[in-house]
Amino acid sequence: MTKKVYVYKSFERFWHWMQAILIIFLGFTGFEIHGSYSFFGFEEAVMYHNIAAYLFIILIVFAIFWHFTTGEWKQYIPTYKNIVAQVHYYFSGIFKNAPHPTKKTVLRKLNPMQKLTYFGLKILVIPLSVTSGLLYMLYRYPQRHEIKFLNIDSLEIIAIVHTVAAFFLVSFLIVHLYLITTGETITTNLKAMLTGYEELEHDDAEVLKLKENK
Repeated sequence: MTKKVYVYKSFERFWHWMQAILIIFLGFTGFEIHGSYSFFGFEEAVMYHNIAAYLFIILIVFAIFWHFTTGEWKQYIPTYKNIVAQVHYYFSGIFKNAPHPTKKTVLRKLNPMQKLTYFGLKILVIPLSVTSGLLYMLYRYPQRHEIKFLNIDSLEIIAIVHTVAAFFLVSFLIVHLYLITTGETITTNLKAMLTGYEELEHDDAEVLKLKENK
């Protein structure tokens, strides 16, 4: 039996969509800075890229605070339980309408593959992207072509790390956009992240636990 459940809270949805918009905009302006095309012009692209980067950092700070104060950070702790079945589902079962191997609930929103992917993004890819981006800006401003306190006198390594992290984020975004369409219907997951509500299997034990935590 399924029931419409409030899965994604207001800030969670705001954070998700703002993060998506900022990552897309950072990718768009970043590729222009690399000379892939011309839209804003180089100087404006750099300026908008830096503004978006600072907004992204502010969003990260608020998201970290929210995750720790609500306990939602526990959703991202990786687990190997059921991971083989989940990998098999993504590579084969999903194309045969096989049942999802992981039951989604309010307290377990992510399957094992999602946990592993998001954990990697949060502790490796995004920190690398933000840190290399800040070093990039510090190299240019205000010290003019070197970062004395870190003994950095070349942009090469910073640029490579920043670009690799950016490609990881773009790759994640492409896969994420595809997986959005693999819910019960093509728009189920999208509607859930817009409204917060999703049809889930009723779990008496979890409902009781949620009431106890209120």
